[in-house]
Amino acid sequence: MQGITNLMEEKEMINRKAFAVLGLALASLMALPNAQASEQDQATKLTFSQSVEIPGRVLPAGTYWFMVDPNSSSHIVRIFSQDRSTLYATLLTTSSEQQHPSEGTEVTFANRMPMQPEAIVTWFYPGRTIGHEFLYSKHDQKELAQAKQHTITMQKEVAQEKQHTVPPGN
Repeated sequence: MQGITNLMEEKEMINRKAFAVLGLALASLMALPNAQASEQDQATKLTFSQSVEIPGRVLPAGTYWFMVDPNSSSHIVRIFSQDRSTLYATLLTTSSEQQHPSEGTEVTFANRMPMQPEAIVTWFYPGRTIGHEFLYSKHDQKELAQAKQHTITMQKEVAQEKQHTVPPGN
């Protein structure tokens, strides 16, 4: 009788272990898409020490999340507050290409007239050759095309600046 009881207890222990392993396997499968969410939505935390212009508004100095809507073929960028509780802008973008993948997050700014904040022209997610060019009004586009531009590359929380001047008309 005791042998049967031990055998039943042993089977029950094996069943518990099997259910635990199965549960862990299912939990890891459910967590897998979340691990890739940042890559899909290109969530990027950017901090600006001065106000910056985006199409349609000026963002005061502060920290923001730039995220791509993964359901929009990557042409819609949403800008959220630091804690992601407030949506500041939903912006239409067009693809911008560069020859080599960015080593870090790259943001290109256009220096506007005096007393105007710099305008964000493009944003590249790390490791990508295709980024996001923000769409401004025709008047603003002409002004930005003639403005001196510079690109900031952020690598491991260190910003490096590359000067980039776009000739008028390009």
